[in-house]
Amino acid sequence: MRPIHIIGAGLAGSECAYQLAEMGHKVVLHEMRQEGRPESFTPAHKTHKMAELVCSNSFGSQTMYSAPGQLKWEAAQMGSLILKAAKKASVPAGMALGIDREILSDTVTSSVEDHPNIQVKREKITRLNDLPRPLVVATGPLTDTALAEDLRQHFENEFLYFFDAIAPIIDADSINMDIAYIGDRFGKGTGDYINCPLNKDKYYQLIEEIQNARKIESKDFEKEWEDTPYFEGCMPIEEMIRRGPETPRFGPMSPKGLQHGGPDEYKHAVVQLRKENKEGTAYNMVGFQTKMAYGEQKRIFQMIPGLEDAEFLKLGSIHRNMYIHSPKQLNSDLSSRRDHELFFAGQISGVEGYFESTCVGLMVAHFVHAKLNGSEPIAFPRASALGSLINAITEEKEHFQPTNINFSLMPTIENMSGRKNKRLKREKQIERAQKALLQWLDENNEVDALAAKNRFDFQHVDFANPNDIIPTPNGTSKESTVN
Repeated sequence: MRPIHIIGAGLAGSECAYQLAEMGHKVVLHEMRQEGRPESFTPAHKTHKMAELVCSNSFGSQTMYSAPGQLKWEAAQMGSLILKAAKKASVPAGMALGIDREILSDTVTSSVEDHPNIQVKREKITRLNDLPRPLVVATGPLTDTALAEDLRQHFENEFLYFFDAIAPIIDADSINMDIAYIGDRFGKGTGDYINCPLNKDKYYQLIEEIQNARKIESKDFEKEWEDTPYFEGCMPIEEMIRRGPETPRFGPMSPKGLQHGGPDEYKHAVVQLRKENKEGTAYNMVGFQTKMAYGEQKRIFQMIPGLEDAEFLKLGSIHRNMYIHSPKQLNSDLSSRRDHELFFAGQISGVEGYFESTCVGLMVAHFVHAKLNGSEPIAFPRASALGSLINAITEEKEHFQPTNINFSLMPTIENMSGRKNKRLKREKQIERAQKALLQWLDENNEVDALAAKNRFDFQHVDFANPNDIIPTPNGTSKESTVN
């Protein structure tokens, strides 16, 4: 049996290596960071250890009523090494899974290095063709420059985004449609936009608040990139305003071509919300990429007419990142369309968040296993959180940006839209997801047998009065009021 090579011993790479080794495969895990050689570290890493957390010590919500909590439940059924180590390393953090970084890293490192089927090679890989196939690339946003250039050539210049500008995403059920209205410019389109109209006073108040808002400072390893020009198509809203307070009104906030039956005074400007998914359960704030602090974003954006009670599934951010335009470049099993034995796992595949990256590593292990066994491509159930995450980064879409797990990615429940039904709808989404995964495991005996080796019971945290879940900078989540 051919050995499987993996580049990168972060969360995704370590999870993928361990899962494949447990399946009986021989794995060679390549990691450039070496003990005693700080020059081999990335600008963000402080050690040579595996699964080192660099931005946050939270894996996000572990509640039974949240999408991140459901993802963890499913990963437990699949026997996730990283989740098991995280529970061992957990520290009190309210509803979130807070982690002692050193314990997590030590646990994962020993589990991987001591596994008889895993060989760890401490070396830098600079070219894809330096390694045989099958090969999994799990190098994350801080991929070595030489390897990044080789990846760029592999994908013919159509995959790298070095400054990732992300606009907020809003739960459709939380938009006040008594104020906002559906309509495309000049009546062209299929009703993919929701429009929030602003009068002159509201517009300039919004502009002033954005100008004065507290901004998130770049991390040390990002500062060398601060002079990188932004793409015109993903310019931060505050950068637009810096060019002049009227700039957004002649850009993404232009009311031109939008019909609205209200008074003319409310046609001074408009905030457009674009469908984020086919079901229309989530909407993207067009042109509102931002470096504002998260609390500021929620406060300021809820000043927009129609968004007074908006629930943000994801808040805006701008940070150094590198990811593949997966819908265009990868197959459904996250292999390259140009090389079907070259796979991608973790953040580089287009997901946000520590645990989402971990889960992609877990799923890629099963994709590789199926391919080597000559089996039909494995497909996680669409109703599950795992299947929904894969669908989000592989389904065809023109506007693609990294995502973390949220309810808008999961299939909606028919005839249950609106704010009044939100809690019940989510409970049914979770119930359906759990049934789908358990049934899928029961129907796929080989997968179930492999998962059963390390399956464990994931104990959710439960609170009687759940608070809003707010995304944090690395795409995990935190609770707004519970400490």
